[in-house]
Parts: sequence; C-alpha cells; structure tokens
Amino acid sequence: MRKIILAGLAALMLAACGQQKQQQEAPALTKSGLDPAKFVTTVEGKETGLFTLTNDNGMEVCITNFGGRIVSVMVPDRTGTERDVVLAFDNISDYQNISSDFGATIGRYANRIGNAQFTLDGQTIQLIANNGPHCLHGGPQGWQYKVFDAEQRNSSTLTLSLTSPDGDMNFPGTVSVEVTFKLTNDNAIDINYYATTDKKTVINMTNHSYFNLSGDPTQSTVNHLLYVNADQMTPIDETVGVTGEVRKVDGTPFDFRTAHAMAEEIGKDDEQIKFANGIDHNFVLNTAGDLSQVAASLYCPETGIKLDVFTNEPGIQVYTGNFLNGRVVGKKGIAYQQRTATCLETQKFPNTPNHPEWPSATLEPGQTYHSECIYKFSVE
Repeated sequence: MRKIILAGLAALMLAACGQQKQQQEAPALTKSGLDPAKFVTTVEGKETGLFTLTNDNGMEVCITNFGGRIVSVMVPDRTGTERDVVLAFDNISDYQNISSDFGATIGRYANRIGNAQFTLDGQTIQLIANNGPHCLHGGPQGWQYKVFDAEQRNSSTLTLSLTSPDGDMNFPGTVSVEVTFKLTNDNAIDINYYATTDKKTVINMTNHSYFNLSGDPTQSTVNHLLYVNADQMTPIDETVGVTGEVRKVDGTPFDFRTAHAMAEEIGKDDEQIKFANGIDHNFVLNTAGDLSQVAASLYCPETGIKLDVFTNEPGIQVYTGNFLNGRVVGKKGIAYQQRTATCLETQKFPNTPNHPEWPSATLEPGQTYHSECIYKFSVE
C-alpha cells in the first residue's frame, strides 16, 4: 500500500513539474496583450510569427511577417499610461481570412493604378482590377498577404525579405525586397524599404497602419489634429482614382498647413470629400525628400500623443477610415467603425506609371529602390 501511495505522489509531482515546465515555456503575452502563439502557422510552406521590438524607454512594437504588418504600437500618453495606437487583429487566422490592409507592408504598387493598366516601353501591362476599375495596393494578392522571411537582428531591429516573381499579380520583373523596421530610442519607427529587379518594372511601397492616438478604437479620430506640409494635392474622380491634375489646397478642405481637427473638413459640402466619403487623397509634399522636415503630423488632444511623419517620398496619402463599417472585429473584440483610424501612407503619387510628368516609380535592373518612412511618437 505504501508503494502505491508513493507511486501516486511521484506521478502527481511529475505532472505538476510538467505543467510548470509548459507554463515556463509558453511565450508570455506582449505588453499590448498579444499572444505570440496565435501568430504561428504555416502559409505556402513558410512559417509565420510575431516579433517584438523594444527600446530603452520601454516602448513596444509588435510585427508579424505575414504581410509585414505592424500589429501593435505601445506608447505613453501625457500621464505615462501606455496605449496601443494602431488597429489590427490579434491572431493570424483573421489576417488570412479577412481582407484588410491593417499595418501592412504594401507592394508592388501602393495606392491605385488607373484602369488597372499602364504602359512600359510601349508595352501595355494589364493588371488585376480589385477596386472598381483600378488596381489597388498591388492587386488582390499583393504583398500584404505574403509571408516574408524574418531576421530579428536585435531587440529593436527586424528585417523582412521577399522575392516577388516575374508576373506576380501581372507586374513585370522578379523583384527582391528588404524591409527593415528599427525602433529608435527617441520613440520612432524607422522603416526602410529596398528593392531590386531583373527587368524594368514599377514599384511604390508604403506602410498602411491605421492610427488612433486615443488608444481607444471605439472612438473616432476626426477630432485628432492633422498637419500636412503640402501646398498641393492630387484630386480624384468618382471612382477615387486621380484625375491627373495637381491642385492648390488654398480655400479647400485639404488645407492642413495649420494643424486642425479633421472633423472641420470632412463634413463640408465638397465634391472631393463626397467622392471619397471623407479624405482619401494624395498630398504633394513640400519637403522635397528632406527627412529632417515633418511631412505630416497627427495629434490627439485627449491623450497628448503626437505622431510626426518624415519621408524621402514626394507624396503622402491621408485616409480617414471612410470604409470601415463595423463589420470587421479587431483586437479585444472591438468592431472597427467608420473613421476610427487615420492612415498616413508615404508614397509616390497614385497612378504615377500613367503620368510620366510626376516623380517616377520606374525601377530598372542595376538600380536600387529605396524609400524611407519614419513614424515618430511624442507627447505634448
């Protein structure tokens, strides 16, 4: 009888040790509450995961290599309370099954290419229309749905790489891409995009994070203060494609050269606002590629959190979440309603391949494409 009791005790102790070991080995939740285990799967033979970047201030940024997506950004508000300021999903299954651009690395061509076609060296390239008559964000299976190879170089730096074959979404050329996210000690996410090709092609990359600086995605961002360092913008038509015109912002709802609430403009009786159901427009930056100049900024009076954007690109798309409609449920079970986020996408102009007078998006063999975007957070 004594032997049976001892054996039973031993079994219980082994089971307890096993449970303790499992608990120790289980990945801890991130500061933003994400479970890394929910981001692990295999897509087309490549493993996905969640990568966490931190800096000396304790700021945290989480990124998945599925689509090169920023999943969470934890920054302090004016009271020191840390808030997650981006919309996203909290598991890989939703990213796979729900069409979205949340936090994504966009390619080959961010924004719209008109009528889903362009001409390159006299040859018409027919793309796939996935946004009315236009090709948006690289087509229905753009890079936001691809698994990047990931290398976390240190606690603050992640490099993602991808090879896009010739004919991917009908774009010409085999393109090799590298995207590096670096979280700096001044609370900035410095994103550098590099690409090469073996055949003449077009490329335009951006990050499509949906920012809500209140940290509460049930709240609209229309009362955030927006600043855009731009004297001009590129108007759109009823299909939300650019017309080819470049228009001064003076006297229009697109004059954000002095920071003010977006709500003051979105409600105006203006054809451009009606076409986009809000703001979904490219601004022609005054910065001329100078990374020391602020291209745009967003500020939440409630929390004091400010986001400054710097870029070497000629344009920035401001999108006020016009097509969010409450049908998509994100982190913490929150349904994302209209205008509960604002996107600031640094870029070449939309439909540039069909407008040779605009800054070129062409990439040739032997050249290296380089685009940089810095999202810098602070408190006021």
